[in-house]
Amino acid sequence: MTELVLPQSRLKSSAIDSLLAEYSGNVPGASLMVIHNGKVAYKHSYGMADIEKAVPVTAKTNFRLASVTKEFTATAIMLLVKKGKLNYDDNLTQIFPGFPGYGKKITITDLLNHTSGLIDYESLIPATDTVQVTDKDVLEMMMKQDSTYFEPGSKYQYSNTGYALLAMIVEKVTGKPFARFLKENIFKPLGMKNSIAYQKGISEVKNRAYGYSRKNGGFVRDDQSVTSAVLGDGGIYSSVDDLFKWDQSLYTGKIIPLKMKEKSFTRGTLSNGEKIDYGFGWHLKKFLGHEVVFHTGVTRGFRNVIYRIPSLKVTVIMLTNRNEGDSESLAEKIVSLYLND
Repeated sequence: MTELVLPQSRLKSSAIDSLLAEYSGNVPGASLMVIHNGKVAYKHSYGMADIEKAVPVTAKTNFRLASVTKEFTATAIMLLVKKGKLNYDDNLTQIFPGFPGYGKKITITDLLNHTSGLIDYESLIPATDTVQVTDKDVLEMMMKQDSTYFEPGSKYQYSNTGYALLAMIVEKVTGKPFARFLKENIFKPLGMKNSIAYQKGISEVKNRAYGYSRKNGGFVRDDQSVTSAVLGDGGIYSSVDDLFKWDQSLYTGKIIPLKMKEKSFTRGTLSNGEKIDYGFGWHLKKFLGHEVVFHTGVTRGFRNVIYRIPSLKVTVIMLTNRNEGDSESLAEKIVSLYLND
């Protein structure tokens, strides 16, 4: 059911629903929320979370966030810096005894900004492997390498490996599982009661959406891959209702101070002085003349986005459980409808 808290004239609901029409019915669905000035301006759910059991998507349905997770991983690291347990210029050989020499040049800032040059762990997994890889496995893979793609700090290259290592840094420094640290230090304080870094056999995702891929004119469940158990780069499940609380916390000093939080939304700098369009866990860009901070999440069975224009206090959150679609483009079309109204 659609919920309009602000006047309907402010948002062209029929146009938004038309954009997402293909997600309606007995097909993998979507959950959408538009936020303005701290209020839910538009909220609607489409399609099915579980086609086989005919379970519809709702605002409380938990989707695998994929790389939207990186916002939370970065915040976990920033929390440890706030507590004096880490420094942004700490390097991998300092943190992990026995890490190969190349790690001496890779700082926490490099990991956060995707400027580490670390080898893509997914390229090291044999095509025949069926056992899921964990963050610890990623660290062990890096311990066996002797080089990077480029001199750390000299170039931007998106790196899931770096964020898996950030999760392991949290575990190394705190002595706690990454999933528990997130729960105790981010999810619980924000009231995100149903958000979880999912570990098969250890935890359970309530109200779970399952991922699907298109096949033979229909959809088949296609929910997990060998990399789905890596938490730091993409393992969180959450809903639009919980992510509303996350979005609103970003305007406040809750979790970490606002001044410190600015690093999340500040473009990183390469060793040659060039700026990159990434902060700590967030992509940065301009759209319709406004500064945008956002992150997409793309993995087997899911396509998601959190798209924020802080100066206007506008956010679009869209979570989907199908192995196709351009969530960033859809978010921008929705923002355009809103701004042009």
